[in-house]
Amino acid sequence: MDVTLTTPALLFPAISLLLLAYTNRFLAIASIIRQLHKIYMENPKSIVEGQLQNLRLRLFLIRAMQFMGVASLFLCVLAMFFIYLKIGQWGSYTFGVSLVFLLLSLFISLREIQLSTKALEIELSDMEFGSKLKF
Repeated sequence: MDVTLTTPALLFPAISLLLLAYTNRFLAIASIIRQLHKIYMENPKSIVEGQLQNLRLRLFLIRAMQFMGVASLFLCVLAMFFIYLKIGQWGSYTFGVSLVFLLLSLFISLREIQLSTKALEIELSDMEFGSKLKF
């Protein structure tokens, strides 16, 4: 397959938006952790250990997502550099590896979304259980 200089360039907007979304997820998790820390400092018994484990795993996954996304962007630029130097074969291989990193990033993102929805389901079940006790 012949990869031209414009082929890897097509990924730039997608990867940039993806990294922005990952950063927003990180900021949301950081805010939640700060809120939980404040609650914990006021009442140490109020934090559920499951929440902490979930947040720690999600933080790890977001870091991995960001790493894979940045690696994909880096390899994409490197592929363009190889193509620019007329080393098309290296450019094609590097672009292929860039796509693999992007796929891994997206797969990790799916897993993190599963964990975040699981955390929300736990919160909802706590509220449902609490509302049943009040009746």
